[in-house]
Amino acid sequence: MSDALSVLDDLRSESEELDRLVGELSRERWSLATPAPGWTIAHQIAHLAWTDRAALLAATDPAAFAVEVEKAAAAPDTFVDEGAEDGAALPPAELLARWRDGRAQLWQTLAEAPAGTRLPWYGPPMAVPSMATARLMETWAHGQDVADALGVTRAPTDRLRHVARIGVRARDFAFAVRGLGAPDEEFRVELTSPVTGEVWAYGPEDAAQRVTGPGLDFCLLVTRRAHRADLAVRAEGPDADRWLDIAQAFAGPPGAGRAPEGGGR
Repeated sequence: MSDALSVLDDLRSESEELDRLVGELSRERWSLATPAPGWTIAHQIAHLAWTDRAALLAATDPAAFAVEVEKAAAAPDTFVDEGAEDGAALPPAELLARWRDGRAQLWQTLAEAPAGTRLPWYGPPMAVPSMATARLMETWAHGQDVADALGVTRAPTDRLRHVARIGVRARDFAFAVRGLGAPDEEFRVELTSPVTGEVWAYGPEDAAQRVTGPGLDFCLLVTRRAHRADLAVRAEGPDADRWLDIAQAFAGPPGAGRAPEGGGR
């Protein structure tokens, strides 16, 4: 479980960083609008709390989680928003306590899971390290929404390598969710760490199609927190270029994404 514990430690650090942003907010600031249409800061934290508890249920009571999957399948366009609405209606102190308690329980449960454990989810079952990575990705992405609402610029960390990796691995899903056939060949992806300058590399070195750029920009792209036109991620090859238009690191429908602001960093 060493790989899982490493990701879990980074997940905890990511959650604590977001906690520092919202922990002392006034009630009024919890109601600030974020870039996600109709979602306030309270909705963002409520969504994270809701998803953490869903993951905890998947890990501790698969039969009960299967019922939740059926509910989601019956209302695919509304079940995420409904979960966020319920939590956002709580007093901020209660919502904050719920998020802290849920993420702590999930962390402990995942840390104690036997090696090889696979957890049911809304898509294919996930290994523990993959679940931890997905939770980190969501925490960072929704934390970006909160930071944008507050007018805060967060210092990027090397925890972003987890977000980048899941974005690369989700390439074929991004095509499939739009009813498109995925390319047959792998791409070479080379991203520069925003902290050390190290290159995070994925795919064969001799691949004909490539994606390159800053690791932070790629993470903003695959979480759809910025428009491609405002980022310094570049593609070589027609399929790689198409991927950058549709890339996403998360399950579910892609949504509208962000509108371009100024074009090209």
